[in-house]
Amino acid sequence: MMQSARLVCRLQNTVAHNSTAFRPGVIACNQLSRHKASAAQPQETAQTSAPAKTEETKSFVMGLFKGQINPSEVFPYPDVLSPEQRENLEMLIDPTMKFFEEVNDAEKNDALEKVEDHTMQGLRELGAFGLQVPADLGGIGLTNTQYARLVEVVGEHDLGVGITLGAHQSIGFKGILLYGNEAQKEKYLPSLAAGEKMAAFCLTEPASGSDASSIRSKAVLSEDGKHFILNGSKIWISNGGLAEIFTVFAQTAVTDAEGNTKDKISAFIVERGFGGVTSGPPEKKMGIKASNTAEVYFEDVKVPVENLLGEVGQGFKVAMMILNNGRFGMGAALGGTMKGLIKKAVEHAAGRKQFGSTIDSYGAIQEKLARMAVKQYVNESMAYLLCANMDSGSKEFQLEAAISKIFASEAAWFVADEAIQVSGGMGFMKDYGLERVMRDLRIFRIFEGTNDILRLFISLTGLQSAGKHLQGLQKAMRNPAANLGVIMDEANKRAKRMVGISSAPSLGEYVHADLQESAGRAAKSMEEFGISVEGLLVKHGKKIIDKQFLQWRLADAAIDIYAMVATLSRASRSLSEGVPSAEHEKHLCQLFCSEASDRVSANLKALRSAESKENFGRMASISQQLVQSGSVVPDHPLKC
Repeated sequence: MMQSARLVCRLQNTVAHNSTAFRPGVIACNQLSRHKASAAQPQETAQTSAPAKTEETKSFVMGLFKGQINPSEVFPYPDVLSPEQRENLEMLIDPTMKFFEEVNDAEKNDALEKVEDHTMQGLRELGAFGLQVPADLGGIGLTNTQYARLVEVVGEHDLGVGITLGAHQSIGFKGILLYGNEAQKEKYLPSLAAGEKMAAFCLTEPASGSDASSIRSKAVLSEDGKHFILNGSKIWISNGGLAEIFTVFAQTAVTDAEGNTKDKISAFIVERGFGGVTSGPPEKKMGIKASNTAEVYFEDVKVPVENLLGEVGQGFKVAMMILNNGRFGMGAALGGTMKGLIKKAVEHAAGRKQFGSTIDSYGAIQEKLARMAVKQYVNESMAYLLCANMDSGSKEFQLEAAISKIFASEAAWFVADEAIQVSGGMGFMKDYGLERVMRDLRIFRIFEGTNDILRLFISLTGLQSAGKHLQGLQKAMRNPAANLGVIMDEANKRAKRMVGISSAPSLGEYVHADLQESAGRAAKSMEEFGISVEGLLVKHGKKIIDKQFLQWRLADAAIDIYAMVATLSRASRSLSEGVPSAEHEKHLCQLFCSEASDRVSANLKALRSAESKENFGRMASISQQLVQSGSVVPDHPLKC
């Protein structure tokens, strides 16, 4: 469960390098220019012939940190489904909705703390266990966008079932899809796609949660070289008690070209039938009770060498790519959850009469409903923008996926809380159904990478990239004749800022005329963000890795900016096409951009504010004293 998507980041000496690897330190300005990354991908470490140039990124968020604007990643709002794909999707949506409305019983699954057997069988008949497995291997072969739309239906009705399905295919056997060779795919995917066998992802251990690089499970090559002998245990494994096939990560001895041997993580496909694989009883949980969560033990398990997934010592890369690739579905799933919650709240508000009027006529309730609608719309806009970019071949989507996950999980929690508040006492009652959804939602801010770790991941990854960019500018200054264009462009931007002229990028050409004011707010936020990033790097250098109060606020600013741009893009498309909801979408977009731009300014101001610095110090002091005391520090006011 929770282990199934922990993003790994060693906070004091590790920073995300790319979607698949981490390395010590963070490149911050030119002070870290000598730092090398053995796990870096070629396109991110290659030196260009012109020293002024750094590798251009196609990621909108990564570019944001470097002062680059990549409009093609967000404008116009994409439509990546062909007519045939759209028709096939529509054919799948109706029976899926019907199944969850008429067959699946979410309340009963929750009470039984398992998905009912007839429901599991019905899901097999729907093909729900192999949605993205190619058709020639027994699956349906959906694109990321198609998959997200079906996951949205599941999320609206039963998150417990959603986790069972997601743990199986979004991460459980996703490694086989991404890194498996042909023999491995042909051997395992057909039975997994059919739901004949369940899969699980085994990463987290008792001593390694967010810092998954510290796992202790060990796989030792046998003397005859035919097997790895696997020993260890994994905790909080979704489908752990049900699975027959596991993607397992363990330390293996790796010898480099110089003859030095050290342990590195490798990934393995492990069958329960190998022997030595056992699981504990289902864990008792606050929510998603229908999802089986159990500890899994591996004792002298003989894993054939042909079941190595990827290369020896490359398991960390495999794990991170699985998690990054699987995370995109959460935004869509929780978008569905929010839709269901809003339906409940609106129904109650329109029917509940107090003081002579239905409560939907009162401003306090109207504000709640409006904010719920904004959260859902913005989340949905980001979720399907991300899916579309992935389907279009984007390889740099790790920051956008992290943002989508953070926003979705926090927005859904907000919407659930407000739906209960709007529904009053009825919302608190078990039979009304909202309390189960709220319990189910709480885990989403923890797994798929805790939101706290993901915020640091966003900031440190972006700052590292920006540091390289500044390093490139510094190199350009050493040879100005050969890099005059780059130097003049940067000098022009800085000169404008010095005399109070904005150098903000213009989004006007990409955004509908009715949204120009909102576009201006987003552009101003982007300009302020770039200035703040550069200021942090110059001021703190590589010590920025220890400034988590600053990293958190920088990440929140990045989240709001990406959300603004995604929403502007979608609303502009609706206005341009004249869809019936266009005016409504315009208001949603304008409200969000107005408030989000204010939040960006406040967060960026906190990065340089003396008062904020003092408050950060106060928070650290209060926390340390709590830990030393083991409880609250002040004496009780009654002193008894």
